[in-house]
Amino acid sequence: MSGSYSVYILASRRRTLYTGITNDLERRIWEHRNGTASSFTRRYRIYRLVWVEHFDDVHEAIAAEKRIKGWVRVKKIRLIEAQNPNWNDLLPAGRLSR
Repeated sequence: MSGSYSVYILASRRRTLYTGITNDLERRIWEHRNGTASSFTRRYRIYRLVWVEHFDDVHEAIAAEKRIKGWVRVKKIRLIEAQNPNWNDLLPAGRLSR
């Protein structure tokens, strides 16, 4: 399989984290923000995209997601802050077209 795949981390205002994978990042973020993607993200209001990495190969993307999910929290925070030190939303609501 080939295409464009994204591994992403979402955060709540209290910095509860969620790691996921998708082949359509904008659609998936829209689903999280509208409560149709995950009961965990809905329950803890985890909507801000704070980190993302893109892959051409689905197997590499799945391996990256599993690797990140296995990390301790502090390592995930270091990953986020290396790319996004202020924890800004990388996909503001105005950019979603759904």
